[in-house]
Amino acid sequence: MIQLGKTIVSEDIIEKDFVCNLSACKGACCIDGEAGAPVEDAERLILKDIYQKVKPFLSSEGIKAIEEQGVFTTNKEGEHETPLVNNAECAYVIYDDNATAMCGIEEAYNSGAIDWKKPVSCHLYPIRVQDYSDFSAVNYHKWPICNEACSLGKQLQIPVYKFVKQALIRKFGEDWYAELEKIAFEMGK
Repeated sequence: MIQLGKTIVSEDIIEKDFVCNLSACKGACCIDGEAGAPVEDAERLILKDIYQKVKPFLSSEGIKAIEEQGVFTTNKEGEHETPLVNNAECAYVIYDDNATAMCGIEEAYNSGAIDWKKPVSCHLYPIRVQDYSDFSAVNYHKWPICNEACSLGKQLQIPVYKFVKQALIRKFGEDWYAELEKIAFEMGK
């Protein structure tokens, strides 16, 4: 573990390789699992503000789930998440012509309808951040559905922290990322 400011960073994000391979997994991280994607407190207001602009990009099932559950839900631990369709896929999921799961929020962003990409937890994946009172833990989440992404990352020699560079800068800032790069360089990555 590496201490970087008020974060404790797993060495795995430097040592492990990863590049999303959507052609192999078909966006399974958006449709598998037991809960929606984590939503930060500030993101709750953003989701409320952008919903009407995102709605035209969503599936009818996703719209129904959001209108029944809200633009986010709150679990038993008091954490906020994206709502799910029938306790399965994220309500913001849409599918392309190849049946690959895509983010409807990100599609709205890409089209210029909104200026917010998607929840930072989705942007950061496969990194998960857990906030505690004195620090945030920054960990690599290894999931078998991403085995092809690990293989592609290894083939291309791209470590996790480089793959999610923009998301890490979005979450922690340019200076934090520059310090992480220095540490990675010292580790030979």
